[in-house]
Amino acid sequence: MNVFGIGLPEMALIFILALLIFGPKKLPEIGRSLGKAIRGFQDASKEFEAEFKREAEQLEKMVKEPMEAKLEKPEQPALSPVPGATVTSETTPVEAEVVESSEDAKS
Repeated sequence: MNVFGIGLPEMALIFILALLIFGPKKLPEIGRSLGKAIRGFQDASKEFEAEFKREAEQLEKMVKEPMEAKLEKPEQPALSPVPGATVTSETTPVEAEVVESSEDAKS
């Protein structure tokens, strides 16, 4: 029997030391609380593993499904000039906005 790399003689020595340190009355309480802690850790580990598998399956399902592309008409063109701004062949629509706002600041 080999648990966590510890053999039977080492386990017996640890048990005897724990019995001497904590006494026969405290040892069952410590063992119970240690068992509950280990069980809680195992439950959390299983839950994490199940959640991880569920997410992996969901991602796999999304990757296998074909993608659908839908085009929507924009409400306003992306680079349209601001109404009332003067646009020359040398200025871009973005520059026209800057020119208009700087003219508003001067007035």
